[in-house]
This record gives sequence, C-alpha cells and structure tokens, in this order.
Amino acid sequence: MEQATLVRHTLEDLTLNGDDLKLLAEIASGVTADVAARRLELSARTLRRRLRAICDRLGVNTPIEAVVWAARRQLI
Repeated sequence: MEQATLVRHTLEDLTLNGDDLKLLAEIASGVTADVAARRLELSARTLRRRLRAICDRLGVNTPIEAVVWAARRQLI
C-alpha cells in the first residue's frame, strides 16, 4: 500500500515577486497567453515556463488556480 506524502511549503516557496504578480494579473484579465506575453514583452514560451514555475511554487495545477490563489490573498 502506498503512503500519501504531504508536501509542505515554506513561506519563501509561496512568495511571488512583482513580475509574477503582473503575469497573473494579465491572465486574470482574461487575455490569451500570447497577448499577455506581448504586453509583458516576453516570448510566449517564456510566459508559459514562468506560469508553470509559479504553479509549481504554489502547489497548484493550472494558471487559473494560481490566479485564484493570488486573488484570495488580495495580491492582484
């Protein structure tokens, strides 16, 4: 029988910098990833990588969950 592992994040793991918050705010506004990338002067690939890194850091599965996480904490 497999044991479930509990993932514990330190406060440092759950902090987002200003660029991360700008990215999430763009996604929250409803624009596509390509439009958000252009607005933030990033390549679409870089934006997707950064979104994935944010999701991994927060322990969520999708960018929308990351947006909800930030919104609930009134960060965006």
